[in-house]
Amino acid sequence: MSPIAEVTPESLRLAAELLCAGQLVGFPTETVYGLGADARNPEAVARIFIAKGRPNDHPVIVHLRAAGDLPRWAAEVPPAAQRLIAQFWPGPLTLILRRAAGVPDAVTGGQDTVGVRCPGHPVAQALLQAFADAGGSGALAAPSANRFGRISPTTAEHVASEFGAQLPLVLDGGMCAVGIESTILDLSRGRPVLLRPGHISARELQDVLQEPVWLPDGSRAVLAAAAANERAALAATPRVSGALAAHYAPRTPMTLVPASQLQACVSDMLRQGGARLGVWSVQAPPSHAGLAWRAAPTQARAFAHDLYAVLREFDAAGLTHIIVQAPPDGADWAAVRDRLGRAVVGSGKP
Repeated sequence: MSPIAEVTPESLRLAAELLCAGQLVGFPTETVYGLGADARNPEAVARIFIAKGRPNDHPVIVHLRAAGDLPRWAAEVPPAAQRLIAQFWPGPLTLILRRAAGVPDAVTGGQDTVGVRCPGHPVAQALLQAFADAGGSGALAAPSANRFGRISPTTAEHVASEFGAQLPLVLDGGMCAVGIESTILDLSRGRPVLLRPGHISARELQDVLQEPVWLPDGSRAVLAAAAANERAALAATPRVSGALAAHYAPRTPMTLVPASQLQACVSDMLRQGGARLGVWSVQAPPSHAGLAWRAAPTQARAFAHDLYAVLREFDAAGLTHIIVQAPPDGADWAAVRDRLGRAVVGSGKP
């Protein structure tokens, strides 16, 4: 029996009851589907790690109903965080803040920081409220609802295919609007450091903050490079979701190819006996019986929206290789380049 349920008052009540009982629930956010557990219950959070096969020292993001819930999770909310929250919450922005007393190590990976966000999806908000109304904490620890390192889910069907009967309930909120994980900004180190690019760009963050946003290597994300003595101050960034070199990966081997080399690469691979290729590119390669082609969007946000769905489609098709046309170098494509690069590193592994 499928765990997928239409979103109704009854299914929300059931989801809240499961969460209060320490069980897991799949639910939609505007970014990707999450695998949710009561963020105040370490045993429930541990079930997330078991289900995903996720290392125990990896922190998970805590999803809140509103900024008013922050004092239970963050020791302080600096002015920079307040400005970003006013602009981008609810929405696809995770903030790394100093953790409050009593925050479980299970969600922080034992670190002195906690990642928090307020999801913008109406089903996520309805679930958080139903959970609070049922006597729960009203906060969900929720990484992406997929096996660790694999392609993130953007539909309820993706979640069900990952976990099957292991998961008692998946609330169906349709396809996620953004399609890639939230931007993660660290505000715990005295200056804003971009730990994961996402739908909200470094330029948008800087416009609100009116100060540079930095990368963990000490370079400014948008402005000029940092001086050597400033790099040391950025070295001790916290561990966050999606920061491993291999992540978001199909089991099928995958290659990124520049547009100028794509046709030749496809032709070379097809000359190898038995090759079956999935190609995601702007222009169609030559028609061939061993080739499945999908037209790639030319706008970064449309590409991000389709990314995981296309990779999942290709990964389920019994192909020998996936070829993706490398995206442009512009700042708008930073999040897409990040996800594709990690997917390539992790691809081809059982």
